[in-house]
Amino acid sequence: MRKRALSYALLATMSIGFLGGCSSGSGNEADGAASADAGKQVTLKVGIFDRGNAPAGYTATDNYWTDYVQKNFGDPNHIKVEFVPIPRNDASDKVNVMMTSGDAPDIVFASTNVLTPYGYAKDGGLLPLDSLIDQYGPNLKMYLGDALDVGKVDGVQYSIPGRRVNTGKYENLIRKDWLDKLGLPMPQSTEQVYETLKAFKEKDPGQTGGKVIPLGLSLTPASLEPIVWSFIQDGLTDEQRYTLSENLGYPLLLPGHKDAVKFLNKLYNEGLVSPDFALDKDEKQVFQDVMNGKVGMYSDNLGNAYTDNPGIAKLLTQNIPGANLVPVDPYTNNAGKHLKPEYDPTGFFLMVPASSKRGVEAIKYLDWMAQPDVLLTLMNGIEGEDYTLVDGLPQRTQAEETSKRMFNSADMAMITQGEDFGSNEKNWAAAAAAVPEQFRQSVIDAYKMSLTDTTRYANFTTPIEAENKYMPALRDIYDQLIVKSIMAKAADFDKVYEDLLKDYMASGGDAIVKERTEAYKAMAK
Repeated sequence: MRKRALSYALLATMSIGFLGGCSSGSGNEADGAASADAGKQVTLKVGIFDRGNAPAGYTATDNYWTDYVQKNFGDPNHIKVEFVPIPRNDASDKVNVMMTSGDAPDIVFASTNVLTPYGYAKDGGLLPLDSLIDQYGPNLKMYLGDALDVGKVDGVQYSIPGRRVNTGKYENLIRKDWLDKLGLPMPQSTEQVYETLKAFKEKDPGQTGGKVIPLGLSLTPASLEPIVWSFIQDGLTDEQRYTLSENLGYPLLLPGHKDAVKFLNKLYNEGLVSPDFALDKDEKQVFQDVMNGKVGMYSDNLGNAYTDNPGIAKLLTQNIPGANLVPVDPYTNNAGKHLKPEYDPTGFFLMVPASSKRGVEAIKYLDWMAQPDVLLTLMNGIEGEDYTLVDGLPQRTQAEETSKRMFNSADMAMITQGEDFGSNEKNWAAAAAAVPEQFRQSVIDAYKMSLTDTTRYANFTTPIEAENKYMPALRDIYDQLIVKSIMAKAADFDKVYEDLLKDYMASGGDAIVKERTEAYKAMAK
């Protein structure tokens, strides 16, 4: 790590795995624990998201906060903290490879699905954490409280669930200045979206010289899920939700999914979406097109458009004076609802692989992070330099150095996703206070829209073994279904879609539905 001077004292990590090999100890062999106590430095490896958005001079694993962690936690405890980058868009696959190869960090993370740590614990791949938390985690226990129970399997603490303060997942965004120029209202239904996109293409209100992209699209969940889920029909039974909605994120087998893909096929064939969407697997091309003023609408992860990194709205207004990118909740299902997925209140599950010798250090690290002053600083920086308190809420300064320094601070705070100020309204206001003033109302509006007509994924409290077996391959098949179906000629759509769906079901989809159906019947009893 480069030795970068810390300009002032601060206070201050975040995914999936399978691992053969168990450990019945504390996660520290006797000589390891003793050597740390005796002053001999040991290494703690911590997984961290790499979003590809580091400013010049920084990386996800070498930045202001990694230096801060080393100085304020590592050095006093004789621990070298080594951060291991996990690409954000294929985190699950990456961590799986690391775990199966025995090269996983000492702290790994899984998605919000409780089945992940459950399955790993049952396979003997995770370290029991009860005694370690009792001995080294008083702040962690106080911060998470009863939420820790979600990380237990058969009464044993195998994972540490992080808190998710804001459960909204996605936002839809539109160029309001384009609407105003054309005299169009904000679209409030899927049909109105279609008419709006056609107007954007035909009249090119951004004067792009024929390069207009009415709907920015990429091959990512943040781009597709908000549209696909909005088509899922109202009135689903619990049996349909549990048996036909595999843990893939996309509701492939629920009524309405095919209609969603057919809608996207129509948009593609009429030249209303990004022509090379299938090549854009990290949204970078969509972001670039938005910032250059080519895109009329697009979907993204909640809040991402207005943050300093990647700075989409900010750079758009710099590149295109008068541009106004605002949130909109336009897509509707058969009942007129704006259906969309919502995160579970539990954030990522933090786990220590059974083969790790650094269980003590892992819990010490998370416990240090759980101290109120550490969390406050990690999330906001230094009062007076990076933020000021306004009505009790941290309000981010817009200094360039602050923007660079804070690019990944939230990812470092592994035990939480967001700060809880006591109510949704206060939490939204706090999120808005972290962006330039001109975008703050848009952030509040986006957060509010993200919780309208939401649904949560239907998951069991026991693992679906067929999902563990087939899901990695099925993800690729699903991507093929999406790409080939959207790009098919309109007359060929039904055949292309149905053929790929048959391939999906024959490749493991049928097995998953069968096991889920059996699990639902057992649960219903």
